[in-house]
Amino acid sequence: MLTSDRHQKIIDLINQKQTVTIQDVSAITGASESTVRRDLTELENQHKLRRIHGGATIHEQINSESSIGEKATKNHQEKTAIAKHAASLVEEGDCIFLDAGTTTMQMIPFLKGKQVTVVTNGLTHIDSLAENGIATYMTGGYMKSKTSALIGTQTMEMLENYRFDACFIGVNGFDTVYGYTTPDPEEAVVKRSALNLARSKYVLADDSKYQSVTFAGVAELDAACLITTLTDEHMLNSLKDHTDVRSVSP
Repeated sequence: MLTSDRHQKIIDLINQKQTVTIQDVSAITGASESTVRRDLTELENQHKLRRIHGGATIHEQINSESSIGEKATKNHQEKTAIAKHAASLVEEGDCIFLDAGTTTMQMIPFLKGKQVTVVTNGLTHIDSLAENGIATYMTGGYMKSKTSALIGTQTMEMLENYRFDACFIGVNGFDTVYGYTTPDPEEAVVKRSALNLARSKYVLADDSKYQSVTFAGVAELDAACLITTLTDEHMLNSLKDHTDVRSVSP
């Protein structure tokens, strides 16, 4: 296979899966792992992907963010598995915060039948919360059009009125050096505040977010328990040196 054809296959695979391992690429291209490593390095130099330990992930600008519709179509099985596990941690009578985001939204059907109270800044959550008969309070604030998240001063003032048994937030990246990050500083403030107001704190992030770093810091890794679909033992052990990690299978 020509190098150019192999490179195109790698780019197509990353666009499809978001994150790939060296073994994934080797299997689909028939190239040796040493050749794949050289390919990934070359493509990273061309800003077509970003190298991570054991593979590569999609290249994105540090402050770029997909719309809620685009996020909803990515890694659906992984998000559902994370959401199901997260919902199992919610106990009868709990008051919880559900952050705006596609993974936290997947939790809602799994909460049906539990006597819980939800506070959320996610406008996309409202219909599902109502359909599942869950007592809900919305924060006020400015609606961010791209993610339908409520942010700003009013959101923060509303949040300060509550204390949570647990909060569940999504992030755009988690990294052993830079912690949890998200592209928007105002969303980062909401997420950080919710963590500070909760007794139990959880971050929901599928494996494509590993070693991804975006513009605004939310918290250090040890600020919350991480629920993820990351399965690589080396990567998990590295994370476990910094925080409590729960790995779930799609």
